[in-house]
Parts: sequence; structure tokens; C-alpha cells
Amino acid sequence: MRKLLKIFLAATMAVTAAGVVVNQAQAQSLELNIMAPAGAGGGWDSAARSLQEVMMATGAAKSVQVVNVPGAGGTVGLAQFIGSAKGSPNQLFVAGITLVGASISNNSPVDLTKVTPIARLTGDPLVVVVPKDSPIKTMADLQAQIKSDVAKTIWVGGSAGGADHILAALVTKESGADPSKVNYVAYSGGGESLAAMLGGQATAGVSGYGEWQGQIESGDLRALAISYPEPIDGIEAKPLKAQGLDIELVNWRGIFAGPDVEAADLDALKAAVEKTVKSEQWQAVLKARGWADYYAPSDEFQTFIGSETTRVHDVLKSIGLAN
Repeated sequence: MRKLLKIFLAATMAVTAAGVVVNQAQAQSLELNIMAPAGAGGGWDSAARSLQEVMMATGAAKSVQVVNVPGAGGTVGLAQFIGSAKGSPNQLFVAGITLVGASISNNSPVDLTKVTPIARLTGDPLVVVVPKDSPIKTMADLQAQIKSDVAKTIWVGGSAGGADHILAALVTKESGADPSKVNYVAYSGGGESLAAMLGGQATAGVSGYGEWQGQIESGDLRALAISYPEPIDGIEAKPLKAQGLDIELVNWRGIFAGPDVEAADLDALKAAVEKTVKSEQWQAVLKARGWADYYAPSDEFQTFIGSETTRVHDVLKSIGLAN
């Protein structure tokens, strides 16, 4: 009996090892297209192009192309991806919490439950900023401005219903004003909202810290707070929680395949992404862009998507952005 068990275990290990080799070989021959459902300069575009760079550098894929399809908080691109990537072994899609919120607030017929989670990648701290010449020096100053006149407090950030919008509304609520009345101007790309901030067209702005890090370090923008629950090395701005606001929010991003992709093809895509995120080159990208490593494999990520969809819906409903 023991001899039979040993033979069975040896055979199982051999099959598993062979499967790993096949998956790695498939991954190295992949010719991928990654869709970023937003314009150039934003977090999804940066994540897609960082994946492109590292996948090519590490040999995780043979070739990688990035395409931008902006609109409606990512739901335009998502709808297109669901149609074109069904069963495809070489198409990927970058998205995150903003698309979860946009799907809900726009009452979209498509959401991230319609695609296949491959991996959660990064957890970006959101930052609240004001222009360098603003009389607002602290979060307390901004809260006082909001409480005094919520309508004249103009916020800029990413798509309506996304992480930036959620944070602006939560800050408004914590400041004692009606969050459903937050004066929020949404842009599809990080470059557009940055231009509005630098042009003095807004009171305050919200974005991923990494997207505006250069302007913060140059002094063109003043960082008032980050949305992480704890301080982050290398970032001077303190968490909202440390400044008396009961708010924490992680701007996560992940990578998805289309629906109905065959198991062997999915395994190859997972192997390619895993090789990428475990590489030294990816760690260097995280450090350079100010992104936190928030990696979770496919099964864990799928569970997370379900719980995050419920959480974001509850937040949006509480601030008047969802039914």
C-alpha cells in the first residue's frame, strides 16, 4: 500500500512539475495586448505601461502592446474588452477601485465580475493636495473652507464615482457638510486633473500619490494628507486618520483576463504576471512610482473583488452616489 502511495505521489509531482514548465514556456511565448480603460498619464495607463516594460525585460512575455480606451470611469473600455477578449489567451485589462465605483454610480450593465481576475497588483495611497499658492495650508484649513461653503470648494480628480471622488465626498462628510453636495469635477486622465490643479482652477485635488509625486516634491502642489491608515516612508504628508478624520482608502489596481478563457491559457497568463511581480525590476518600479506592493493571486483577488464591490456600493450609497 505504501509503495502504491509513493508511486502515486511521485506521479502527481511529476505532472505538476510538467505543468509548471509548460505554463512558463507558454508565458514566455505570449504576445499580449493590455487595455488601460483611461487616457494617458493616469494610474491605469502607468500600471499598464509598467507591466509592459517589466514583462518584456524579464521575458515573462514575448511582446506587449498597450491600448487606451477612455470613457465613463473605465466602463467604456470594460464593455469593449468583454466583447473582444472573450476566450482570448492574449488580452489583459488593467483596472481598480475607481472602475468598481464608476460601474455602480453610472448604473453600468458591465462590472468587474464579468471578467477574470488574474492578480491584484498595487495599493496606491491617495493624496489630498492644494495648489502651491493656496491660502489653505492644512487639512484643518480645508475642512473649515468646506464647512463654510461646500459649493465653492471645487475638487478635481479622476472619474465620477471612483476612488478620488469617494475620498472627496468622505472628507466633505467628515468636515460637517453634506457629501452629496460635493463640488467635484471629474477627469478621465491624471494629466487633465493635474493641469486643472496647476492652473489654479480648483480648491483641492485628489489622485494617487505616485501620479503627482513629482509636482509635490517640486513644490508646485502642497500635499495635505494621504488616505492610508498609517504613515508611509518617504511621504511627508500624514494620514487622514492621524489628523482626526476617520477615513482610510486604498487605491488598488489589478490585472484581468477576458471571460471564458480556457484553463491552460489562464494558467499561462497567471504565470506571466506572477513572474513579473516577483521580479527585481517590478520592485524597482514600485519604489520609483511610490506604489505599495498589494499583490494577491487570482483566487484571493476574486474574493476581494466581491467584498470590495459591496463595500464601495455602501460608501457610494451613504454619500448619495448610488441607489
